[in-house]
Amino acid sequence: MKTYTTAQIKDELIGKRGTPEREAYEAEMKEEIEACLLGDAIRAQRKQQNLTQKQLGERVGVGEAQISKIERGNAATFTVVKRIFKALGATSGTLDLGSFGRVALW
Repeated sequence: MKTYTTAQIKDELIGKRGTPEREAYEAEMKEEIEACLLGDAIRAQRKQQNLTQKQLGERVGVGEAQISKIERGNAATFTVVKRIFKALGATSGTLDLGSFGRVALW
């Protein structure tokens, strides 16, 4: 049985590095990772403030399910993320995403 590395599988199924297909895939993966990091940061701050998802949703003006989706890394609008940061008392609209850099929301 032959084994393959992840890089070999990506090259075969998505395309080699530098091809438009591979570049699009890499960009999409980076976006998804950033969304997950944002969700993790929001969850950590919410828990640090002893808030439930429902309570945060009420502060922001969205439902508990929307907060849950955002914390799991699903897409959120800029407006909702901005309102979440403000509801959590963020004094700066900058979020540190580790090795991915920093994101300024306002």
